[in-house]
Amino acid sequence: MPHSPAITDLEKLKDHPALALLLAWNTAAVESAKYDRDEITIYVERSSIRDACVLLRDDRRCPFNFLADVTCVDWHPSEPRFEVIYHLLSIPQKERVRLKVRLEGSSPVIESVTSVWPAANFFEREVFDLFGVRFTGHPYLRRLLMRRIGRATPCARTIR
Repeated sequence: MPHSPAITDLEKLKDHPALALLLAWNTAAVESAKYDRDEITIYVERSSIRDACVLLRDDRRCPFNFLADVTCVDWHPSEPRFEVIYHLLSIPQKERVRLKVRLEGSSPVIESVTSVWPAANFFEREVFDLFGVRFTGHPYLRRLLMRRIGRATPCARTIR
C-alpha cells in the first residue's frame, strides 16, 4: 500500500501536541515541520534547542520524558551542512517527536542538552567525535571513539 504524501504545511500541523506547544511558546523557534509516516519532525532554530527540549520534557499533557537518541547527518557539500537530530519519546502518551537543528559547516556549534537529559552526554560526544559538531555547555566534550593518529594505544604497544 502506498504511503500518503508528507504534510509540511504548519497550518495543517499546528494541532499536533508537540508542535502546538512550541508554537504557543515561541513561533520564531519553529522553522518548519513535516509529518510523514505517522511521525512528526520539527525543525527548531539553533539558539532555541535547549529551551524547546525543556518545554517538551516538562509539559504535563504530553511529557517527552525520554531522550532516545542524538545523532547527526552531514549533507556536504550543501549548506546548511549539518542536521543534529533529537529523537524524543513520551512514554505515558506513546508519542514520538523528532527535533532537527540545521548548522552551517563553518560554525557547527549548538548548545548541549545534557542539563535537560544527562543521557545526552555520550550521544553528543559521539556526534562531536564523528562530525566535529561542538556542544557548548557540555560537561566533558572529549573524543569517544576516534583517537588521534600517531598516539599509541595500550593494545598497539603489546601487539608486535
